[in-house]
Amino acid sequence: MTTYKLALIPGDGIGGDVTDAAMAVVQAAARRHDFTVQATTFDWSCAHYLRTGAMMPEDGIETLRGFDAIYLGAVGWPHTVPDSVSLHGLLLPIRKAFNQYANIRPHRLLPGVESPLRSDGFDILCIRENTEGEYSGAGGRVHQGMVNEVAVETAIFTRAGVERILRFAFEQAQARRGHLTSVTKSNAQKYSMVFWDEVTREVAADYPDVTVSHMHIDAMAARMVMAPESLDVVVASNLFGDILTDLGAAIQGGLGFAASANICPDGTGPSMFEPVHGSAPDIAGQNIANPIAAIWSAAMMLQHLGEDRAADTIIAAIEAATAQGIGTVPGSHSTDAITAAILSALEADA
Repeated sequence: MTTYKLALIPGDGIGGDVTDAAMAVVQAAARRHDFTVQATTFDWSCAHYLRTGAMMPEDGIETLRGFDAIYLGAVGWPHTVPDSVSLHGLLLPIRKAFNQYANIRPHRLLPGVESPLRSDGFDILCIRENTEGEYSGAGGRVHQGMVNEVAVETAIFTRAGVERILRFAFEQAQARRGHLTSVTKSNAQKYSMVFWDEVTREVAADYPDVTVSHMHIDAMAARMVMAPESLDVVVASNLFGDILTDLGAAIQGGLGFAASANICPDGTGPSMFEPVHGSAPDIAGQNIANPIAAIWSAAMMLQHLGEDRAADTIIAAIEAATAQGIGTVPGSHSTDAITAAILSALEADA
């Protein structure tokens, strides 16, 4: 029997609530499909920062290196720890250390979920460059607090970084409906985004079976609202991908359905999976957080580990629950009730 070693980082706020739900479903799927998941929990979080002065220990990255996958609940407690500290102290270092350069976020309507759009349904896969671009962390501030203070933030785009995320996206398009939309702002950003467009055209020559469109970020935001059904795979830089995927979550019914994967495609390090709804400190511990994004992220984790049947049964169980109206309206069902419905659907499908 295969055993997977999982590093579990519940994090902050509702992270613990939804992580518990996701792991209950993962363990049920594992029992059904004859593998085991051995989870080790780490308390790295804003609470850890307040105790120790760091979001994770100095050897945190090396500690994580020995795991098959990492599961993260949520990060952030902005009333006590600035988001710039929590993000750059935990999430971004993990992504960069393990070369998790491909961020994958699925956007589609689950049965029974109403979109704020008048749409017959859509199925978009957003691929976001995850380790460089606008979030490279290159820059600085001088003359702080003075009238001549200067802040510089430099976006870093390398040919290797742009080409690899584009190839990853093209491969996803090949496995889906054969259409890729590359998103830039090359009419205004005449160096980095023109460069991205050029590399896209070069890489496209190796994928003649994929139809390619080029779109500016503002036009893409409008397209996702007006005609989301026209999109298949969307690829964008770190910042643009970040913005578009929150829009994608909104049109699919809200952040409670926002699943994601941070993938290290070459397998040299573990990949990380997380719901991207945030830590929501105001509802933490109240048993009202929607765990569907967390459970969906866990299904993406199992698929990445090669347990496709288990992943498929979890997705089917989520769809069976939402088809009954469970978890489709914010606040209508508790965290426990949604989890129980998904577990029940998982067992009924056995």
